[in-house]
Amino acid sequence: MRKYGQILKSSLVTILLASSLVGCGVVSDGSTNTKNNTGNAAAGKGEGKIVIGLSLDTLKEERWQKDRDIFSEKVKELGGEVKVLAANGDDAVQLSQAEQLISQGVDVLVVVAHNAEATAPIVEKAHKEGIKVIAYDRLINNAEVDYYISFDNVRVGELQAQAVIDQAPKGNIVYIGGADTDNNAHMFKTGAMNILKPLEEKGDIKIVYDQFSKDWKPEEALKNMENALTSVKNDVQGVVAANDGTAGGAIQALTAQGMAGKIPVSGQDADLAAVQRIAEGTQQMTVYKPIKSIATKAAEMAMSAAKGKDIATETTVYNGKFDVPSVLLDPMPVSKDELSILIEDGFHKLEDVYKNVPKDQWPQQ
Repeated sequence: MRKYGQILKSSLVTILLASSLVGCGVVSDGSTNTKNNTGNAAAGKGEGKIVIGLSLDTLKEERWQKDRDIFSEKVKELGGEVKVLAANGDDAVQLSQAEQLISQGVDVLVVVAHNAEATAPIVEKAHKEGIKVIAYDRLINNAEVDYYISFDNVRVGELQAQAVIDQAPKGNIVYIGGADTDNNAHMFKTGAMNILKPLEEKGDIKIVYDQFSKDWKPEEALKNMENALTSVKNDVQGVVAANDGTAGGAIQALTAQGMAGKIPVSGQDADLAAVQRIAEGTQQMTVYKPIKSIATKAAEMAMSAAKGKDIATETTVYNGKFDVPSVLLDPMPVSKDELSILIEDGFHKLEDVYKNVPKDQWPQQ
């Protein structure tokens, strides 16, 4: 009976531990089914195969589902497999999940950081086990990251601000930023201010509101935009929003005041809801960062790193302590006249983009 009790106790502990791991974040085997984000990340390595660990901030946004799917498919094409864990915006969970992937003996760890500072210990823990770390899209600060792949994020901010200024060269401008914990959000803001600050110094514009939005949440951006409108009694001529989620929150606030479509609003990521707003005329533009390009290149880098090969990089990005070898890809501004780019790339379907537009106004096919 004692032996049976010990077995039962051990089984219960195992079940509770497994439940806690699943409950703290999304677990995926890298399947391309974006409707089912659960899978068997806890399974061991496939014999003889290279295994890449992918630690994601979140899978709640459409954009990251696409990254996961393309990355996973490319790794499989190259003969490897991917173990995916998503923390849903929780720093402690992301650290725990990264440790889980490291303990499974992945060959390389690819990290989309929720918090540029809080994820630094992941790099040290991986290196202790001889595992290289690639920061994907978001830089990890103050850690000796092996490689960083992203888009030129300062350029993204410049494109966003320029698109708004082209439509609103004079008057009051609102800046709705992303998450203060995300290094990219600071880079986007730097780029935007490269355009906006000189114009403010000339007296052409005035930046009347400038605030980050916690965790990139649209509802936080909505509150920020409401506060901005209140502070200047709706006297706003343009809104530079750091991504499509924050743009959506800002546009919701503008809609409530009957201002949507009357002032330009920027965005980023080419989310379907955003490109639909662009087709309808309530959002001025988005910055398209071809996910196929970054996910495919990252997969190639991860597989090369796993094989001990050197990876060619053209630049470095300083993360507070180290100059990280980096691959930076070119972003692309997309306004109403360029929506065909997204359709031609297979990123969105024409019928989805123009879903809310009368069919006689659809572009010629």
